[in-house]
Amino acid sequence: MARVLEPVSRSDKMPARSSQAKRNTNPKRKREETWARSAGKRRHQVAPHSRFAPAGYDKGVIDVAAPDAIRRLVEQFDEHREVYHSPGYNETQVRRDFIDPFFAALGWDVDNRKGYSEAYREVIHEDAIKIGGSTKAPDYCFRVGAGVRTFFVEAKKPSVDLRADAAPAFQLRRYAWSAKLPISILTDFEEFALYDCRIRPAKTDKASTGRVMYIRYTDYLDKWDELAGLLSPEAIRRGAIDKFLGTKKLARGTAEVDREFLAEIESWRDVLARNIAMRNQDISQRDLNFAVQRTIDRIVFLRICEDRGIEPYGTLRALENGPTVYPRLGELFHRADERYNSGLFHFTREKDRREPPDEMTLGLTIDDKVLKDLLHNLYYPESPYEFSVLPAEILGQVYEQFLGKVIRLTKGHQAKVEEKPEVKKAGGVYYTPAYIVEYIVRHTIGKLIEGKTPQEIGGLTKAWKPAKSARPLAVVDPACGSGSFLLGAYQFLLDWHRDWYETDGPEKHAAGSSPRLYRAPAGEWRLTTAERKRILLAHIHGVDIDSQAVEVTKLSLLLKVLEGESGETIELQRRLFHERALPDLSRNIKCGNSLIAPDFYDNRQQDLFDEEEALRINAFDWKTEFPEMFQGPNPGFDAVIGNPPYGASATEDQLAYYRQHFLAASGSADSYGLFIEQASRLLAASGLFGMIVQSACVSAPSMSSLRDVFVKTFRPIAFATMPYDVFAAYVDTVIIVAERLQRDATLLDLKKAMVDLVAFPPRFKVASVSDFDDFAKTADARKWLRGGKNEFLVTLSDAEQAIVAKVLGIGAKFSDVADIQRGVTPFETFDKPVGTASARAFKGTVRRYKCEPGPRQYIRYDETLAEYKPHRYFQGPRLLLRELISRQFQLQAVLVEESFVTNKSMQSLLLADPQYDIRYLLALLNSRLMSWLFLAVHSVGRRDDFPKIVLKQTRELPFRAIDFKSKPDRARHDRMVSLVEAMLKLHEEFAKAKEPHRRTVLERRIAATDRRIDQLVCELYALSDEEIAIVEQATETNR
Repeated sequence: MARVLEPVSRSDKMPARSSQAKRNTNPKRKREETWARSAGKRRHQVAPHSRFAPAGYDKGVIDVAAPDAIRRLVEQFDEHREVYHSPGYNETQVRRDFIDPFFAALGWDVDNRKGYSEAYREVIHEDAIKIGGSTKAPDYCFRVGAGVRTFFVEAKKPSVDLRADAAPAFQLRRYAWSAKLPISILTDFEEFALYDCRIRPAKTDKASTGRVMYIRYTDYLDKWDELAGLLSPEAIRRGAIDKFLGTKKLARGTAEVDREFLAEIESWRDVLARNIAMRNQDISQRDLNFAVQRTIDRIVFLRICEDRGIEPYGTLRALENGPTVYPRLGELFHRADERYNSGLFHFTREKDRREPPDEMTLGLTIDDKVLKDLLHNLYYPESPYEFSVLPAEILGQVYEQFLGKVIRLTKGHQAKVEEKPEVKKAGGVYYTPAYIVEYIVRHTIGKLIEGKTPQEIGGLTKAWKPAKSARPLAVVDPACGSGSFLLGAYQFLLDWHRDWYETDGPEKHAAGSSPRLYRAPAGEWRLTTAERKRILLAHIHGVDIDSQAVEVTKLSLLLKVLEGESGETIELQRRLFHERALPDLSRNIKCGNSLIAPDFYDNRQQDLFDEEEALRINAFDWKTEFPEMFQGPNPGFDAVIGNPPYGASATEDQLAYYRQHFLAASGSADSYGLFIEQASRLLAASGLFGMIVQSACVSAPSMSSLRDVFVKTFRPIAFATMPYDVFAAYVDTVIIVAERLQRDATLLDLKKAMVDLVAFPPRFKVASVSDFDDFAKTADARKWLRGGKNEFLVTLSDAEQAIVAKVLGIGAKFSDVADIQRGVTPFETFDKPVGTASARAFKGTVRRYKCEPGPRQYIRYDETLAEYKPHRYFQGPRLLLRELISRQFQLQAVLVEESFVTNKSMQSLLLADPQYDIRYLLALLNSRLMSWLFLAVHSVGRRDDFPKIVLKQTRELPFRAIDFKSKPDRARHDRMVSLVEAMLKLHEEFAKAKEPHRRTVLERRIAATDRRIDQLVCELYALSDEEIAIVEQATETNR
C-alpha cells in the first residue's frame, strides 16, 4: 500500500472545521503550531530509504533547507488564518498570495520570467478555459522538456475542507486521469494533497481515494526535503515520479484512460452495430461499418467540443428527454455541418468539395434506448472522462486499437465484431510512442524549416500572396493510420509559427484584416483559427488504405485545429469572415493503397475483380490525387514520415505486382521495405525521409535488395537503434532519417557521408526525446560499403568500426581449428533407455564456464533421425556453445567430456588442430571482446525475440592463431590455458560452497580471473588501451 502522510488521529492532530472556516480551537495543537522559526534553516537527516529523497540522500546529511520564502509564507498564513478563511478571500487570491510563490520556491518558473515561448513554458495557467463560472481545466499545468505535461495542480480557497470533501479530489482526479498524468496535486496552501491519478475516478470515491500524501502548511519546513525531492523540476527530470510510483503496487481500480475509453467506445460499437443491423435489414456490411464508425466519431467530436466550451455543455444529454432521439441527433449533426464545415458532417453536395456527401446514415433507424444509454454515460457522474484535457494523441491511441476490429454480418444479418485478419497476424495494433514521433519530426520538418520564414515555407510572397515559383512545404505520411505522425507534424508547425511571430513582433501579426495571432485572456499569444487552418491545409498530407483510419486522422486533426477555441470565437469568426470553423481535409487526407497504382489492372481482366476485391486493393495514383506535388522542376513531397506496416498480408497478384514494380521485393516483399522504396519516389530531391521500421532492414540478408535501393537513392542522416519494448510486441526497430539524393547521384558518389547514430541499450526505457542525446555517436556511412558489402553497421561509431576491422582482419576463423556442428533435430525423450539405439539426452543448461545438469533422460539415436549427426560430436572433450545469447548479451560456452546427445539449441566444437589446447578456444569464445564483436556485427544477437548465434556465424568468428614457434606467443597460449583451468576449478568450488562468505570470496575470485582472461584476449588481438576502453564501455552499457 502507498504511504499516506496523514495525521494518525483527527481529534488531536487536526482541528475539525466549522461550516465557515477551518478554525483551530485546540490549545494543545495551537501550541504545537508555534514551532521554532529557525526550523527552516536547519539541516535535515534523511533516512536513506525515504521514498521522496532525491539522488544523494543515501550519502548522509545534505542541505535541503526550506527557503526563506517558504518560512515567510508559513508565518504569514499562520498569523492571518482567520482572514484567509473568510468568504471574501477567493481562489484567485490564494493562488497569487501563496500557491504561486510556493511552487516558485520549489524551482518552477511560475511567471515565465525566463521568457520561454508558449511551447516551452514550465507552468501553464489554465484559467483561460472557464465556462459559465465552472472550471473546464485545472488551474495549473506543470511541464518539463518541450512542453511535456507532468502534473496538474487544482487550487481551492482555504475555507474548503480538502481532507474530507470528496468533490475537489474527484475533479482533480478526473482531469489528471483523462490526461493520463500519474500524479496531481490538490492544495489551498493550508493543505497539500498528492494523488495517484492512475486509479479510475468513481462518483462514490472518498476524498482519500488515491491520496498518497497529505500534509498541512505547518509541516512544510520539516517536509521540504521530501517535497523538493519529488516535485522540483530537477527531481522530475531525474525520474523522481517514476521512482516514487514504482515503490508501490498498483492500487485496486488502477486503469489507464486510453484502455478504459477504448472499452467504452468498443461497447458503443457493439450495441450500435447490433441495433442498426436489426432495424435496417437492407444495410450492407461495408455500410454498417461506415455508419457505426461515423456515428461514434460525430458524438465524440461534439462531446469534446462541449467540454472545451465550443458547444453548450449538456447539448447531447438533452436528447435523453423525449422520443425520436436519432432524428433530433441528426438535427445537431446538420447544425454542426453549418458551423464547422468538416467532412465529418457532410450531408449535402457543395461546390468545390471532392468527397461525396453522406446520404445514408441519417436515414437509418436506431432505437431510442440505445442512444439514450450511450449519451447518458458521457456525462458526470457516470462518466469519469474530462474531455477538455483528453489529448488528441490519447484519442489517436484509442482509435488505433479500435480500428483493429471490424463488424461482420452473419447469414442471419446479425452483427458480430471481429479482429481484422491482418491485426491477428501481427499480434495486435501498436501505437507509435510520442518521443519517436517527436524525434522524426524534429529531424525532418525541423531541419527543412530551420532559418526560414512562414512565407518561405508557405510558398508565399512577403505580402502573403501565393508565390508563382514556389509551393508550400509538403509533408506526407503514406500509411497514416490514426494520424499520430501527422498530429505531431502539425503541432510542431503550429508551435514553430507561433514562436516565429512572437519573436518577430507579435503586435504586427495580430493587426490587420487577416491577423495570425491574438492575445488570449491569460495574456499569452495564440494562433488564430484561420492561421491554424491555413497551416494544416498548406503542409499536412496523409494516405491510408483503411477508410475508417482516414476519418480518424481527420477527426484528430480537426480537434487539434479547435484547441483553445470557444463557442464565442467560433461564432465571431462565422459572422466576420463568413467562414465555417473547420477546413475540408478531403484534398489532404486520402484513402488509398500507397503501394499499388491503377496499373495493377493492366494485363489483367478487371471483371475478374469484384467490387469488394477492388475496394480491398484500393489502387491509388499519387500523381492524380496530389497533382500539385508532382509539378515543376523538383517534383515530390518535401518530407515523408511515418511508421509503415510490417509484414502486411498480400495476395499472389499483389506479390507479383510488387516484384514487378519494386526492386526491394526481389529479396523480401515485406511491406515496410516497399514503403521505404516508395518514399524515395515520393520525395523531391533533397527532401527528407523519416520512418521507424524493423531493424532487420539494416543487416538481414533478405533485405539486401532494399539496402541496394537505399544506397542508390538516399544519403543517411541518422539511424537510431531502439531498445526493446518500444511497441508491445517482439519487434526490433530502428529509426531511419535520410535525405533524397539528386536523381543521378548515389551514396557512393559522395566523398563522405557522416551519419548520426543512436544505439540504446536493449533494455533501456526511453522517457523523452532528450534521451537520444545520451547514446549518440557518429560514423561515415560510406565505410559500410567497403569491399562491396552493404550491411549497415548502425550501432558502431567510426572508432568502433575500426576495432571491428582490426579484429576481423586477424585472418583465421574458428572453423580453421575446430569442427563445429549443431545437435540433432528436436527429439522425444524418455526416462529410461529405449532399445539398443538409446543414447543419453542432454537436458541441462549451459552458462559461461559451467554446465548445470538436468534430469537424466534418453532418446532413440540412430541414422533414422531427421537430422542425424555422427557420434563424435557428442562424446569426448568438446565445447558446448549455447545458441541463445545470455541476458547479459554474452556468448555462453563450456567444456564437457561426458557423452550425451544435444539438440539444435547447442553447438558442439571439436578441436581439429592438436597444437591447441581446447581451453584456449573456450577463453576466446567466453571473452568480452568476442561477445562485443558478435553483437556489433550481427543484429540477430541483439533482437528481443530469441537473440542467438547461428552455426555459420560461429564458424566465421575471428580466431587468434598462435605462432607456436614464437616463445612469447606460445607463452600467451599456455597462460590462457592456465587461467581457464583456474576458472573451471573456481566454478566447481562455487557449486559446492554453501557458506555465504565463502561464496562471496569465490565470486570475487571468479570475477578477477574473468578480467585477467579478458585482458589477455585484448592483448592477443592487439587492442590499444583506448580500444579496450571503448569495448568495455559498450559492453557495460548493454548490460
